Amino acid sequence: MQFFFEVLIGGLLSGVLYALVALGFVLIYKASGVFNFAQGAMVFFAALSFVGFQEVLQRWGLPAAPAFWLAFVLTLGAMVVLGILTERIVLRPLVNQPPITLFMATIGLTYLVEGIAQGIWGANVRGLDLGIADEPVEWVMESAGLLVSRFDVFAAAMAGALVLSLALFFQYTRTGRALRAVADDHQAALSIGIPLQRIWAIVWAVAGFVALVAGLIWGARNGVQFALTYTALKALPVLILGGFTSVPGAIVGGLIVGASEKLAEVYIGPMVGGGIESWFPYVLALAFLLLRPEGLFGEKHIDRV
Repeated sequence: MQFFFEVLIGGLLSGVLYALVALGFVLIYKASGVFNFAQGAMVFFAALSFVGFQEVLQRWGLPAAPAFWLAFVLTLGAMVVLGILTERIVLRPLVNQPPITLFMATIGLTYLVEGIAQGIWGANVRGLDLGIADEPVEWVMESAGLLVSRFDVFAAAMAGALVLSLALFFQYTRTGRALRAVADDHQAALSIGIPLQRIWAIVWAVAGFVALVAGLIWGARNGVQFALTYTALKALPVLILGGFTSVPGAIVGGLIVGASEKLAEVYIGPMVGGGIESWFPYVLALAFLLLRPEGLFGEKHIDRV
């Protein structure tokens, strides 16, 4: 039973990180109706840019700690600019086009962002150190006898704090209320004076910040490499389970996917072969589509004809 809880807790902590990546998808889809396939590329771009800035600053003689924070600020600025330029140059000219057109545009944007990132910083695999050791939390081990990674707890706490901050921002700030109004009805929001294009620019900038945090955490865990783009796509089952327009759904879906993935890897993997953690979440999402296509927290749409 102790081993079961260790696996379950590890899965839930990973699920929070999946929820963080899924949040970037939810923000953009909720505000503009665009499924941003390039979110994974933005995570990769953020992680690679941070490591690249850090290497340049340390090569110039800046100590490690100042180089870390300055690289964070520079990367944050780059992600905000990337988000705003994406909205301005790629998506704004395609307003009122069919959703498939916008989706295909984000697929093209994926390859463009990946190419720019590797063209600037190179394609070599790099390490990323956040200063948090991947070792058991002592008080948890002493009190409950469970092996829980200190890095996983830190990453989950950071992701949870960001998700909570964004939820409060959307609920209680003027900009957040405007964003929710835009999500409900674009034309009605325009009719009462809400600047639609400014709201979209803010959403893309926030999505860039979310991609930065996700890139740092996943880069520190798995290394800064091209595979980060595929790790980000693990958010797709999270969105299917939680709903494409729900922030709470992203959290709950992430927890479900993370826990089920780890439990399946440990208890079902030996019976069906290795690699189950890479495809089990998609099988779970496919089964869920048959029962509740709109997700746990998604809104049902009824088309009258």
